[in-house]
Amino acid sequence: MLSSVSDEFLSKQRLLVVSPHADDESFGCAGTIAKIKSLGGEVYILVMSVGDLKLYDGKKDIVAGSTRTEEFAEVADFLKVDGYDIAYTDTESHLRLDAIPQRDLIHVIEQSSSVALDKIQPTMVALPAISYNQDHVATFRAGFTACRPHDPSVKSFPRIVLSYDNQTLFWNVDYDKYHPNFHVDISDFLDIKLKALSLHKSQLRHSPHHCSIENMEFLARTRGHEISVAAAEAYVCHRFMI
Repeated sequence: MLSSVSDEFLSKQRLLVVSPHADDESFGCAGTIAKIKSLGGEVYILVMSVGDLKLYDGKKDIVAGSTRTEEFAEVADFLKVDGYDIAYTDTESHLRLDAIPQRDLIHVIEQSSSVALDKIQPTMVALPAISYNQDHVATFRAGFTACRPHDPSVKSFPRIVLSYDNQTLFWNVDYDKYHPNFHVDISDFLDIKLKALSLHKSQLRHSPHHCSIENMEFLARTRGHEISVAAAEAYVCHRFMI
């Protein structure tokens, strides 16, 4: 049963989350995903890149791209998303999205992915906020271009375009500071968000690292306190058309 106008609004959304890597969708949007799904809406995830990677975690092991893919598939199943795709699965492309021509990235988001804009016609698109991570910057710019205003009878035209929060945004220069102006109350879905994050086992860090579960709970509660609720996810709204 819908309890508010905001619930009714979210229940009618078809959300596409564009994620630079497997895990960014959970860091930024897992609570929103869970809320939209619980209300009867649709959610799709496009991960731009997964590949082998040696992390700065004090270990010598390389995390295989196949491990990241398996973890993401488990998260997608847990969040009950309606569909997902991974655009680039080769290690050469991983963490090098900025070396791929922007036009190629735009084509993936607009047309060629199984969850491309033209195929699922989302009402809402969530892009990664600009940060120091070159893959996030490349994904945002390609996604922002793909969402440009257009004749909706010819090309997909999502009416709501957002960029989502990230656990690393505290490290940014002044002109790229993140100033959210769109919040989603995830007070009833915080546990689901934290569980989704925990399924990305290879990416977790121990507290007080900013990628720890503890820190992500702290960030969600901080965003919640900004709007006087227990927990929230925060976004910058680039377009809201009604």
